[in-house]
Amino acid sequence: ESNKGLAMTVDCNARMVNADPELGSAMAVAEASRNIVCSGGVPSAITNCLNFGNPYNPEVYWQFVHCIKGMSKACRKFKTPVTGGNVSFYNQSLIEDSEIPVFPTPTIGMLGVIEDKTHITSLAFQGKSDLIYLIGDSPNNISSSEYLFSYHGVKESSAPDFDLDIEHDVQQTVTKLIRSGVIESAHDIADGGMFVSLIESAMPNNVGFDITTSSEIREDAFLFGESPSRIIVSVRETIEDAFLDVLKTRKTQFLLLGHVTRGDIRIDDKSFGNIQEYKTIYNNSLSAKLK
Repeated sequence: ESNKGLAMTVDCNARMVNADPELGSAMAVAEASRNIVCSGGVPSAITNCLNFGNPYNPEVYWQFVHCIKGMSKACRKFKTPVTGGNVSFYNQSLIEDSEIPVFPTPTIGMLGVIEDKTHITSLAFQGKSDLIYLIGDSPNNISSSEYLFSYHGVKESSAPDFDLDIEHDVQQTVTKLIRSGVIESAHDIADGGMFVSLIESAMPNNVGFDITTSSEIREDAFLFGESPSRIIVSVRETIEDAFLDVLKTRKTQFLLLGHVTRGDIRIDDKSFGNIQEYKTIYNNSLSAKLK
């Protein structure tokens, strides 16, 4: 019988943590916080499940120590105490007489509080012709991305740059936008990069998007880079001025990407199909692999 709500999320990108345990663990906490913020909540606390190989392996133990350091820094920044959790060691396989540990995976479960249920925000684009904005900056970077790993076969690369202060600023800006009632949706950029986030926002209501990439950034980095501290929001045309007025009070970078369409996917005036094609792939990929 209250007007409050709860928001929950579970996050970790093990590839980022493997590239840089301290930075990657801080990014895992930041991604969880970003998801809570995008839903309209305020990050409150975390629990964790820390998965590693044999701790008697010096490299594994080094990963573990730096994961704790990174998680600690981020939790202090977002004011999310660690209320509990567990540690799972000896997660490894014996391959040709060599012990191969899993990627260090400090999974973060975060709880958030939505102070007013009217602030609950969906990731879904709501209306055709709504404007699509990027909150945050897009670096020219594809390090440790799914695109680099799966498409180009580069299995090891550095982690993308990450700054806790910039991340916190982006989250505070989106919180202010939500509480001002000037955005229709919010969805963070994570696994797969901007293109995947746009598709995920388009699928629920069977809409598409028409965007323009930045001339200052490589096209693949713009669409598939997984640098943190970026959120996609949609805005009704009729309240764009109010939306921009809120942004003027902040120092956060932002960029107009394009607009929501009836279902077509267009990038730089080129057609990339219809949202129904992507929904079919998304919904049937696992069963297709199993067959």
